[in-house]
Amino acid sequence: MGIRFVLMVNKQGQTRLAQYYEYLNLEERRTLEGEIVRKCLARTEQQCSFVEHRNYKVVYRRYASLFFLVGVDNEENELAILEFIHLLVETMDRHFGNVCELDIMFHLEKAHFMLEEMVMNGCIVETSKSNILSPIQLMDKAS
Repeated sequence: MGIRFVLMVNKQGQTRLAQYYEYLNLEERRTLEGEIVRKCLARTEQQCSFVEHRNYKVVYRRYASLFFLVGVDNEENELAILEFIHLLVETMDRHFGNVCELDIMFHLEKAHFMLEEMVMNGCIVETSKSNILSPIQLMDKAS
């Protein structure tokens, strides 16, 4: 499958966006998020951006006040996922203009829509920023 979940978390550990590509009930999600967020936020900038947790490999990156965490299968390429995170941030930057935590909070549906345009059923299906953003721009024009 590849990608199992994508989380966007602030520096205090509060989840701002969560998208899962496998079924976990609410209690399992809450527990998993808490464990992974504590583990990733406790690491220093000198440590690598890959962590193994349970049966996941977690790849994370910090941009400004947000941490982007992606849980993947153990066979997945970590550097490719780091590139995916960077693409996601660049796409959000292009739309919001230097994306920040408030953009995610106030435009959660757009952030989810961008993610859904990029990832389908745990597989990356779109990497073109203009293709990802064109439906959102059309919706903005219509409203």
